[in-house]
Amino acid sequence: MSNGDVSQGRRRFLIGATSVVGGVGVVGAAVPFVASWNPSAKAEAAGAPVTVNISKIEPGQQITVEWRGKPVWIIRRDEAMLQNIEKLNEKVKDPQSETPQQPPYIDGIYRALKPEIAVIVGLCTHLGCVPSYRPEVAPADLGEDWLGGLFCPCHGSKYDLAGRVYEAQPAPVNLEVPPYRYDDDVTLTIGLDPEAA
Repeated sequence: MSNGDVSQGRRRFLIGATSVVGGVGVVGAAVPFVASWNPSAKAEAAGAPVTVNISKIEPGQQITVEWRGKPVWIIRRDEAMLQNIEKLNEKVKDPQSETPQQPPYIDGIYRALKPEIAVIVGLCTHLGCVPSYRPEVAPADLGEDWLGGLFCPCHGSKYDLAGRVYEAQPAPVNLEVPPYRYDDDVTLTIGLDPEAA
């Protein structure tokens, strides 16, 4: 083996090793750069859909889940609650929810995909306080005309059990209904429309 053969072999080895190390360096620099284009975990969590099993919610019961940093109430309404909603059509500002506070596929006085399940953002439309769930009928502090609903303690706005605001209240519009869909009979996903199934 001549001196030229050793130099030629060494040169090939060094070129190959340098190419490999350079390639690893390029990949090492590119991965964080490309990853920086993706939304942060916090941003993903803030807008991510929330899936809820509703099978354990009893009639008359309300649960709260968080979606996009907002409280979302899921209320299982019984037959008496649904009848009381019907009785309040003359006492609420927007009985048919014509002001768009819900997705276009939510209509009617119950403001829900299924009448017995209400899905409502729990923030008063006046100044963003969190109303209280008050399902009892005619409590002493709310009067004989109260048929169950949501009461905002900050400025006294009253909503029925469909989230429709009563007449002559500080709140200007009904409570928001977020986009949601049913994945099956006992599971719903907040943050996705039904056609996104």
